[in-house]
Amino acid sequence: MQFGFNDEQAEIRRGARDLLATRSPLERVRAAAADRAYDEDLWHELVELGWAGLTIDEEHGGVGLGLVELVAVVEQIGYAVAATPLLADVSAALVIEAAGSEAQKARWLPGIASGEHTATIACATAATSPAMPDAGRAAVMIFVEDGLATLATPDAVELEPRDSVDLTRAYSHAKLLAGSGEALPGDVASGLDRAEIALAAELTGLAQRALDMTVAYVRDRTQFGHPIGAFQAVSHRCAEMLALTEAARSATYFAAWTADVEPERLPVAASMAKASAADAARRGASIAIQAHGGIGFTWEADLHWIFKRAYANAAQLGDADEHRRRIARLAADRIRGGAQGVIA
Repeated sequence: MQFGFNDEQAEIRRGARDLLATRSPLERVRAAAADRAYDEDLWHELVELGWAGLTIDEEHGGVGLGLVELVAVVEQIGYAVAATPLLADVSAALVIEAAGSEAQKARWLPGIASGEHTATIACATAATSPAMPDAGRAAVMIFVEDGLATLATPDAVELEPRDSVDLTRAYSHAKLLAGSGEALPGDVASGLDRAEIALAAELTGLAQRALDMTVAYVRDRTQFGHPIGAFQAVSHRCAEMLALTEAARSATYFAAWTADVEPERLPVAASMAKASAADAARRGASIAIQAHGGIGFTWEADLHWIFKRAYANAAQLGDADEHRRRIARLAADRIRGGAQGVIA
């Protein structure tokens, strides 16, 4: 298929990038990490722009746009490495939209859209423990385990702040108290797939920022009278970063499109997006640090913010290997189903 943005989507993407370039340069990211606090003025500005409620239905106070529009925004959050709780907030809202009862949607979605409430999500899987981003400020938390989702408020949860490699976000060990919370009765898998796509979008933005910073550096840094980007070993690594980033972006936007247009293809598409984007961000950030040589490993350089968020995000909602195993299971189920149809 041929995919392109319509005028509205292109404007949303361009506006998000321009805003974050001005309001959240890497100097602000560094300051937020040092203070271990978000820029609340930036957060309120994003809420006023409607970003927190971008995919929430208008009847619940949201903007009512699709996942493609959300991905366009969240990719730029990743590109800026913006210190904001937006990703956790919109991810939880996606699960509530897909799996919540009408009463649960009416109770929580308007507040998320308006910024009155913030939300977050954690997914306990075979490979990851439920480390919740931004749980300390959340009014509602979604716990997903074994295909079931539970909605809980802070009084029903034990939180313990958790040190993370990513200092631009706050993480906590979150434990749901026995007998607490309320089940989300709807399509949890669909909501979780959408949250995975949002996460893939931020990872894609991180991969692109690592690539852009590396290309700029290897063009300017010279050895033996030549830019180091002219050396084959360096140029091949940059080409690898480009290939990984473009693959991640294609997979992520395709997955977002399936969510809006062909939801029957969503499970495989979502896992493809998360696996591809996680690989692109982690590998791209690693190559970027190597290409920058000695300064790439220093605290004063900004690359480590990208590297650390890439690794923290890659572990959320199932790592790349887990999503590849899921794709294999889904493919095997489809083959078995087809064979049974032929036999019948």
